[in-house]
Amino acid sequence: MTDWHTVLLVVAAYLGVSLGVGLLAGSRSTDTVAGYVAGDRDFGTLVMYFVTGATVFSAFAFLGGPGWAYSRGAAAFYILAYGVLGIAPTFALGPWAARLGRKHGYVTQASMLAHRFQSRRVAVVAGVVSVIAMVPYVALQMRGAGILLEQVTDGRIPLAAGSAIAYTVVLIYVWRSGVMGVGWTNVFQGVFMITIAWTLGFYIPHKLYGGIGPMFEQLEALRPELLTTPGLDAAGNPWSPGAYTSAILVSAIGFMMWPHLFMKAFAAKDDATIRRTVVLFPTFQLFLFPLFVVGFAGVMYGGAPDNPDAIMPHIVLTSGLPALVVGLFCAGALAASMSTGDALVHGAASIAVEDVYGGSRGSELSQHDRRTLIRWLAIAVGIFAYVIALWSGRSLVGLLLAAYGAVVQLAPAVYGAFLWRRATATGAVAGLLVGAAVTGLLVVRPQWRPLGIHEGIVGLVANLATFIVVSLATRPPDANHVAAWHETCRSSS
Repeated sequence: MTDWHTVLLVVAAYLGVSLGVGLLAGSRSTDTVAGYVAGDRDFGTLVMYFVTGATVFSAFAFLGGPGWAYSRGAAAFYILAYGVLGIAPTFALGPWAARLGRKHGYVTQASMLAHRFQSRRVAVVAGVVSVIAMVPYVALQMRGAGILLEQVTDGRIPLAAGSAIAYTVVLIYVWRSGVMGVGWTNVFQGVFMITIAWTLGFYIPHKLYGGIGPMFEQLEALRPELLTTPGLDAAGNPWSPGAYTSAILVSAIGFMMWPHLFMKAFAAKDDATIRRTVVLFPTFQLFLFPLFVVGFAGVMYGGAPDNPDAIMPHIVLTSGLPALVVGLFCAGALAASMSTGDALVHGAASIAVEDVYGGSRGSELSQHDRRTLIRWLAIAVGIFAYVIALWSGRSLVGLLLAAYGAVVQLAPAVYGAFLWRRATATGAVAGLLVGAAVTGLLVVRPQWRPLGIHEGIVGLVANLATFIVVSLATRPPDANHVAAWHETCRSSS
C-alpha cells in the first residue's frame, strides 16, 4: 500500500467519525425551528467554547495563516490582534441578545433587529448582507479543504473533488442535525485540530532547525523584514500602516457581527455560559502560534510551493514524516475547515429562510415547513459557495478579508439597536445599503481606497454617517416599544 493510500484511510476515518458525531447529535434536539437553529437554547460552556473557537479558526488559520507567515511575515500577526479585540463586546452584547431571544423567540440576528426596529425591511436587508458575506467565507473553507487533499495526494484528488468530498459530509450532518450537529462536531474537531497544530508547531522546527529559537535566529539573519511589523503586502513590499491597522479594525469590529457567531448567543443555556466563553476564548486563539511557526519554518525550507497557502502541507509532505502523521495533519486541517463551514452553511440557510424569505413574504409557514426549507437552502448555499471556491483566485486570507468588508456593515444597526434609542428602521436600512455599495465599489476599484485602508472601513464610515443622519431626519421609533425592548435586554437573568 502506498503512502497516499494510508493518508486517505486516516482522512476517511476522520470524516466517518465527524459524520457519526454530527448525526448522533441531532437526536438531542426537538423537531422545531428553535431546535434546528438554536439548539433549544441549551448549549453549555463546553459546546459554546468549542463552537466559538472552532467556528472562528478555519481553513484560513490552518492554511492561510501559515501561508501569510511564510510569504508576508509579520503581516499574519493581525489575526492574533483582532480575535482578542473582537470577542470582548460579546461579554455585554451576548447576554443582552440571549435574554431577548428567550423572551421573544429570536433565532437569528436579523430577526432581532427587525423586532427592535419594527420593520421587516431591516430583516430582509440585514439578511441579504449577511448571506452575501457568508457565502465567500464558506467558499474559503471549501477551497482550503480542496487544496489540502490535492496536496497530500499529489494531485490524485484535485481541488474540485477534495472540496466536494469534505463538504458532502458537512451537508449531510447539517441537513440531519442542524446546530446540534454543528456544535458537537465542533467539540470533536476543535480538540483534534488543536492537538495536531501544537504537535506540528513544536516538531517541525525541531526537526528542520533544532528548535524554535534557532529557527528564528536564522530567519532574523536572512529575512529580517519578515519579522518587522506590519510585514509585507501581496506584492512583497512593506505593507502600509493604514492597510495593516484597518485590516485589524475591520476584523475586530466585524468579528461578532458574523451572524453564525452572533446566533450562538440564542443557543446558550444562560448568561454565565456566554461570559465564561468570552473569558476563555483567548486560550483557544493560542493555537494560532504553532501554525505561524510552521509558516516561518517554510521561509528557509527548500522547494517553494506555487501557492503560499500550501506551505504547511508542502513541509509536512516533504520533511519525511510517516504517512500516519501526514494523514492526521490532513484530518486536523480538514477539521479546521469543516468546523467553520458547517456553521456558515447552517447560518446562511437559516437567515435566508427566517429573514429574507420570511421578512419579504410575511409567510406563516409551519415549523416543519420552515425547517425543511432551511435544509434545502443549506444545500443551495453549499453548491453556490462551491462554484465560488473553484472560480476565485484569491488567497484564503484575502477571501476572509473581503468577507469581513461585507459583514462589518451590520455593526451600526446592531450597536444602534442596543445603545441608541433614537435609531430608526429607515436609518438602519439606508446605512446598510450605502455601506454595502461603497464597500462593493472599492472591491472592484481598489485603487480608490484612501491610504490603502480596507474597503470595509471606508464603507463602515459611510454607513455610520448615513445611519445617524437618516435616523435623526426620520420619525422617531415607538418610545414604549424601545423602552420595553431595552428593559428586557438589561434585566438580570
